[in-house]
Amino acid sequence: MKQDYISKQRFILLILILIFSGINSYAQIEQRVQPKWWFGESVAGNLNYYRGTTQQLNDFSTPTAFHKGQTWEPYASLLTEYRPNRIFGGMLNVAYDNRGGNFAGVLAPCNCPATLSTNLSYVSIEPSLRIAPFANAFYVFAGPTLGINISRSFVYTQAKQIDRREDWNDIHKTVFSAQAGAGIDIPLSKKATLAQMTLSPFASFQTNLGQAPRSTESWSIYTFRAGLALKLGIARKRTPTNKMSNTSPMVTSTTLVTADRDVTFTTRPPKEIPPFVEVKETFPIRNSIFFNMGSSEIPNRYTLLIKQDAASFREAQLQEDQPMNLNKDRSARQLAVYYNILNILGDRMRNNPQSTIILEGSSDGNPIEGKQMAENVKHYLVDIYSIDPTRITTVGRDKPVIPSEQPGATKELTLLKEGDRRVDIESTSPELLLQVGGDGSLKPVQITAVQEDPMDSRVVFSIDSASTLLKSWKVQVIDDSGFVQNYGPYTTDEASVPGRTILGNKAKGNYKILMFGETPSGHYILKQDSVSLVKLDSSNQIGLRYSILFDFDKSKTIDSYKKFLIEQVVPLISDNAKVIIHGHTDTIGDINHNLVLSRERAKSTQEILQRAINNSEKKGVTFVTSGYGADSSMAPFENDLPEQRFYNRTVIIDIVPKK
Repeated sequence: MKQDYISKQRFILLILILIFSGINSYAQIEQRVQPKWWFGESVAGNLNYYRGTTQQLNDFSTPTAFHKGQTWEPYASLLTEYRPNRIFGGMLNVAYDNRGGNFAGVLAPCNCPATLSTNLSYVSIEPSLRIAPFANAFYVFAGPTLGINISRSFVYTQAKQIDRREDWNDIHKTVFSAQAGAGIDIPLSKKATLAQMTLSPFASFQTNLGQAPRSTESWSIYTFRAGLALKLGIARKRTPTNKMSNTSPMVTSTTLVTADRDVTFTTRPPKEIPPFVEVKETFPIRNSIFFNMGSSEIPNRYTLLIKQDAASFREAQLQEDQPMNLNKDRSARQLAVYYNILNILGDRMRNNPQSTIILEGSSDGNPIEGKQMAENVKHYLVDIYSIDPTRITTVGRDKPVIPSEQPGATKELTLLKEGDRRVDIESTSPELLLQVGGDGSLKPVQITAVQEDPMDSRVVFSIDSASTLLKSWKVQVIDDSGFVQNYGPYTTDEASVPGRTILGNKAKGNYKILMFGETPSGHYILKQDSVSLVKLDSSNQIGLRYSILFDFDKSKTIDSYKKFLIEQVVPLISDNAKVIIHGHTDTIGDINHNLVLSRERAKSTQEILQRAINNSEKKGVTFVTSGYGADSSMAPFENDLPEQRFYNRTVIIDIVPKK
């Protein structure tokens, strides 16, 4: 019995986990057809808890009073929901509701065990207010309940002497009470299908307020309920207000005068949307190992091998063992390479016995600790990779040569100090360094991956000076059937949505684009545009990707990268290729400042490439350059760790050859 009770508790816990995990899973508004009326059925389990005292069952009175009890009983309902809008609605369940249970056993005066169980069930009518307070499929509900009694039997046993199977007396024919609960609607149908079906895990609590089943004694019941509901709704087919022309993709612009200033809204669709693009990426190795605050030991997030495994480690295997999906796994894949920095360094020094390095350990105000951090890195290379210790010099500093924390800084000092607590790897040995240059940057690693959402397959929405002209803006995308997708709100000058997301399962489509903006003075404006999208069945493209890193709050590319761009990247840009440049920052600092900084980084990179291409014989090369600042939806990495923030201070260059 105890094991059975524990398993029932686990079932309730599972339902709650499904509900609350669903809050994250559906955290974005999923644009799909929304019927107003829903019908279905639900099944659940009632975990009934008994409190109070009972002894007089009918004309029979037990020799010893019964008190607490609990049992798991079934619940099933037919349901109707009305949802006139996304937030508020109503629910009605007509249910079979079993509140039966077993009282805890007692000892009768004969010193023999006695048990009492009851089959107490109702037809329950449960109207509720339904509220979906967040931008997802999570909802809460609450309302009164009316129970009409349909069964009231009990079984009393006392050892082998008594076995009574009768009905209670004084049972209320109707019981009024209340309930409150929560659920999550998990869609089972395609977004645009008029007939929508959802599976909805739910949990609720039925209060014991007014739930005393009898007019005598003090026996009361309260119930935890957990179960699943299957719902079906059919929406009316919407008639589109305007048909869109079947035009070829082009950059279009519509300018209207608002109550404040002119606002220019443009839409830039991709010419074609490939299913995927194979990308050969050159990933830079940041030449720093970041240490946890208060510790001089190498953090365990770095890959540390034993000597036996290090003997077989080869840098080349990192090119083969990484996840392939460049969108979903980009951060994890690149960090898996970066976290092997000590093994990459050990392998390179092992293969190049004349190479030497300097390890500069920095700890805020404590160069002795910085020296110890550097020594721990040295011990790893010496002990695990058998590197001659005379080839490694260690230095202790209180600040790195290029620190993140600047004199007089007062904001976000904790994050800045985390970035300055590190060991930097410096070297003058060419076999360890970037192919060109000589600033100590380590050679990058080559990785091949599949990019399912290339930058040139996104629909880009732009508003000139939106960050100053508008408080916020959002976009509606409407297809020929009137189906609406909503994106935003945005506060930056530019936003983008993958073309694959807009098309869904379609091969092509025409779309009306509506931009709704709110000005700082409270005026609302509307801009309109249109695009056509086409999805390719296959793609033979092989793109190239390069990343360059920037120091904290700096927008000028360092000289070694300038030479790298001119001598390594430009020769790989073919005639009529498209070069997509996107700049990023970490989350430290003001949002608008970071946006400007990312654009300056991208622009300075384009200028270097543009000048080199103009001086060459290349023809027809086009550029698409954007800066996304610290936008987390576009950032290459998270911003939780200092190395992630350092890698987000980047410009990424995608070279897309002519098809």
